[in-house]
Amino acid sequence: RWIIFTRIGEMGGEQISSIGRGLCVLLGISLEDTQRELEHMVRKILNLRVFEDESGKHWSKSVMDKEYEVLCVSQFTLQCILKGNKPDYHMAMPTEQAECFYNNFLEQLRKAYKPELIKDGKFGAYMQVHIQNDGPVTIELESPAATVDPKQLTKLEKQQQRKEKTRTKVPSESSRERNAPRNKDDPSASSGAEGDVSSEREP
Repeated sequence: RWIIFTRIGEMGGEQISSIGRGLCVLLGISLEDTQRELEHMVRKILNLRVFEDESGKHWSKSVMDKEYEVLCVSQFTLQCILKGNKPDYHMAMPTEQAECFYNNFLEQLRKAYKPELIKDGKFGAYMQVHIQNDGPVTIELESPAATVDPKQLTKLEKQQQRKEKTRTKVPSESSRERNAPRNKDDPSASSGAEGDVSSEREP
């Protein structure tokens, strides 16, 4: 998921990055995200009308219209799925892939806007993020392809869990014995009738 907050960022005991008025973008990168989703979100973020115009009319101008700054922070916890009370992050893109995706995201923002107005934090670092949320205004953005029915997601997760259990299941000794083929020359082999161990009677 992609969430936008207005505004300002300061991180850590040492200040890594900061902006004046503008957008603070908290970016959650999913396993399923592709270049298509990236380009869609870049357009949305830069053209979203969340600022007032010169006459004070709200929801009229974008960050590009106002020539404000954009501060981006990668935040994998936005991909959290709760399992009971425990957060699970298996839907987040793995770190190495996510870093490449994040850097590409920043590059596309800088190409589409003024590069000097796009700031970012430190990927993968533990940071203290201070946001002065003006309004407050918080807007969640999701690319169309990223929208998943929660019920369907739960169903898919259960199916995956069943597959994993099937792959890891090892047959017990007793089941192996039951399934082992019988040798016709084995005198203990049964003909199928309980207690009958031979097809010929002794004289």
